[in-house]
Amino acid sequence: MVRLNELKPAPGSRHRRKIVGRGEGSGHGGKGSTRGFKGQTARSGDKSMRPGFEGGQIPLIRRIPKRGFNNTAFRKEYSLVNVGDLEALFEPGAAITPEALRASRLVRKKLPVKILGDGDIQKSFQISAHAFSESAKKKIEKAGGSATVLK
Repeated sequence: MVRLNELKPAPGSRHRRKIVGRGEGSGHGGKGSTRGFKGQTARSGDKSMRPGFEGGQIPLIRRIPKRGFNNTAFRKEYSLVNVGDLEALFEPGAAITPEALRASRLVRKKLPVKILGDGDIQKSFQISAHAFSESAKKKIEKAGGSATVLK
């Protein structure tokens, strides 16, 4: 029977901590103590350099030419809802607003809502959203509903 005071980790599963810079007897050589010789990484203290640092050489990100324009700071993000999802959740003639979509858990983030045209729709709805795709607008109006754009 194994007792708690006799428990030990499996052989080879635990490693001794590496102690460097303490002479020949440490098992890590004397001289460089596994750190190589001289230079920034051989010294004690904080050896971390920022990502992309190349030892003073002009870094790659600055060597390659820059082209184009990045629009991420100005893009509009929407919570996307497909027309087919509305068909399954709401009754015919329902007034669908962003609040109703949040209540039905179709939209979870507090972002403007955009209705997309994926799926089929037979029921007529009065849908209010911040944006509509062209195909979504056509499908909603074809089914006898209305699509109102919110500000």
